[in-house]
Amino acid sequence: MAGQNGRTTAVESPMPPIHRRTVLKLAAGGIGAIAGSGFVPLAGAAPRIAGGKAVAEDGELAILFDARLHTRLARRGESATNWDASEALLLAGDAELADFAHTGQRSQAVDDPRHGPGQRSVVSGRAANGVEKEVEVTFFQRHPGLAILQVRYRNGGDQPLPVRGWRNAAHALAQRPGGFWSFSGTTHEDRRDWVQPLDAGFEQRNSLGMDASDYGGGTPGANIWRRDIGLAVGHVESLPKLLDLPVRRTADGAAIGVESLRDAVLAPGDTLQTERCFLSLHEGDHFTPLERYRRFMAAEGIAAREVPASAFAPIWCAWGYEREFTTAQVLDTLPKVKELGFEWAVLDDGWQTNEGDWALDRRKFPRGDADMRAFVAAVKAQGLRPRLWLAPLAADPGSDVLHDHPDMLLLDRDGSFQKVSWWNALTQCPAYQPTIDYYVALVKKIIGDWGFEGLKLDGQHLNAVAPCHNPAHRHAHPEDSCTGLPAFWEAIHRAAREANPQAIVELCPCGTAFAFHNLPATDQYPASDPLSSWQVRHKGKTAKALMGAGSSYAGDHIELSDGGNDWASSVGIGAVVSTKFTWPKDTEHPIGTLPPGGYVLTTEKEALWRKWLDLYRAHMLPQGEYLGGLYDIGFDRPEAHAIRKDGAMYYMFHADDAFDGHVQLRGLGRGRWRVRDLFNDVELGVVDARANALHARFGRFLFLHATPMEDAA
Repeated sequence: MAGQNGRTTAVESPMPPIHRRTVLKLAAGGIGAIAGSGFVPLAGAAPRIAGGKAVAEDGELAILFDARLHTRLARRGESATNWDASEALLLAGDAELADFAHTGQRSQAVDDPRHGPGQRSVVSGRAANGVEKEVEVTFFQRHPGLAILQVRYRNGGDQPLPVRGWRNAAHALAQRPGGFWSFSGTTHEDRRDWVQPLDAGFEQRNSLGMDASDYGGGTPGANIWRRDIGLAVGHVESLPKLLDLPVRRTADGAAIGVESLRDAVLAPGDTLQTERCFLSLHEGDHFTPLERYRRFMAAEGIAAREVPASAFAPIWCAWGYEREFTTAQVLDTLPKVKELGFEWAVLDDGWQTNEGDWALDRRKFPRGDADMRAFVAAVKAQGLRPRLWLAPLAADPGSDVLHDHPDMLLLDRDGSFQKVSWWNALTQCPAYQPTIDYYVALVKKIIGDWGFEGLKLDGQHLNAVAPCHNPAHRHAHPEDSCTGLPAFWEAIHRAAREANPQAIVELCPCGTAFAFHNLPATDQYPASDPLSSWQVRHKGKTAKALMGAGSSYAGDHIELSDGGNDWASSVGIGAVVSTKFTWPKDTEHPIGTLPPGGYVLTTEKEALWRKWLDLYRAHMLPQGEYLGGLYDIGFDRPEAHAIRKDGAMYYMFHADDAFDGHVQLRGLGRGRWRVRDLFNDVELGVVDARANALHARFGRFLFLHATPMEDAA
């Protein structure tokens, strides 16, 4: 967006302007103090690495600047990267402006009302064409090792400067034995793994925009790591931003960064300001930097909820009967559901006439509302909690709402619809008040009138939406639809809790990397249609880092994991368990071909389901503390996960093939610990923190319980 003379231009989204006088005052200060400004020279700023001109640091992380304002990263005094053109202005074509002659540095103590005390450094430079650059780096004492980075470019020349975006925090790690792993918090239509090895030729753009009409958004962070060190980057804005987080394998290592691609013209005197970005060096996998990000964003007011105890109860879902279910099929299964120990019963897709109107299908509920109330009462009579499936923001062709309220639709710049592929529906705009009001009223009816105690909000289109150009909405900016989605979910959650203070809202953005900014309006995130057990586990580790203690992550239907029976991947990660079994037989009207053996609960399955449910309910690991920093999910073999609960330690080890060797029980406290194989109910011996290795032989998984000797039974 082209700026006006003397004003700030933000490439990604509108931001408060930095007035020209203010920017010029900052730029004129050089490395000395500015009278009355509070800026002072950085204490101990002498660079410790040859070639450095300035440094911004805390005790964990240092960012050094050379004479061109290229930067080098160091962790605890040890260099981690070479000199990189880490912050650059991207010009028209493929050119970029990355070299700026260093002109000064200044530092200021800060005391932020959200993050507390810290230190802010501003390093400045000037390019040959007159563009002035200021790199602002802030460290807070409460967030060691996390640098908050923002850059300003002022066109100090006398000609307009066309730009195509900017790049921040772009660095490379050199190759080491063992290679690299990566985490991407962004969404891809093919539903690929979030955690992947960086094989030769690996390259992902990792856009936080739309990968398809109904796939987009995510958590604004990416990470690359070696066995010894990792580098995480992203943004810390309080609303979703349409940035890219490119990761690629290079000839001699791996590279990462944050980019904004949006054409603009920077007029003489104008300033372009980037989004606030974060940068963190760390040990281990992606868990630690995501924890750092989560803590920073919690102080910004964006955090997962501490949820009612019912959010940890095991779930049975009627989706095994699919859309052509009958109420008799569902109700007849409930005694078995209750007998096994499940507490939630979810009525899934198929209760409605279409997506959009959300009217009751009279073939299943001939008396309308009265029959739905009776159905809910029958679920509760079994001692179960009823939850209802819903796909907001989707309107089917032929629905009344699409005919009567076409103004709700989200339109692109050409006036075309945005499609929701699974239901062949059209996307409604979440930032349009009539859309919000429509769904708030619907939720109040579902919870307050029909009597459901929870919602399962489902669909890949729920994670993010495209910019909206519908003139009826009078958006200040097309991106208002993108930034308005978290507020839409907040309105839904508030409506559910007003109708029932204990209501649970589950958000299942099918196959997407769930959008972090939607967390405050969500009580439970599932693995969201995992394609494998590996996805259940690495999504779980990611969710635990981003959601923290007291939140609820569900492993999704156990039938979706490898073999359709991998309970270990859910239980061992501390996930809520769920299933969609049918009983006493399979549905006769499947959407496609049923998997081998179908979904019917056979005698053999029932024995396994009972065993795992008994273990789950006895130990309730979702309410424990997941210790994600103990094991590296990329490099440690066998793969391991640890949870601390009630003074005990729990470990789940996974192997693709039969494993015969030693496993390490990390995180043990003082003294001796008795170890038991929980699944096989076998004592395995005694270990302590100094001798924590245990010989093990297992296939697929090993589930261990370690208790202090003085407390062991």
